[in-house]
Amino acid sequence: MHISHNSEDDNLKQLLSFSINRIKGSCGEFDIYGEKETDISAKELVFERTRYAYNDAVEYFEDNFLSDITSLGLAIAFAKEDDADASV
Repeated sequence: MHISHNSEDDNLKQLLSFSINRIKGSCGEFDIYGEKETDISAKELVFERTRYAYNDAVEYFEDNFLSDITSLGLAIAFAKEDDADASV
């Protein structure tokens, strides 16, 4: 999305917010500003979903990124399990 003006900032912020919530709902919690591999992968999926939403094609996102969504969900679940085991 090559946008060189500010008139769509509010719309893009809203689309990003929706995408963050959707990816968290599908995959689990992540830090959008984090530097862990799962955070970076999640951020990439957020940007991709936002791109689809911006272009009125969000219904194709899950089919096209199913393997990435599944991989991220598993990585987040395993990381959460590892954190729980480390604290015991």
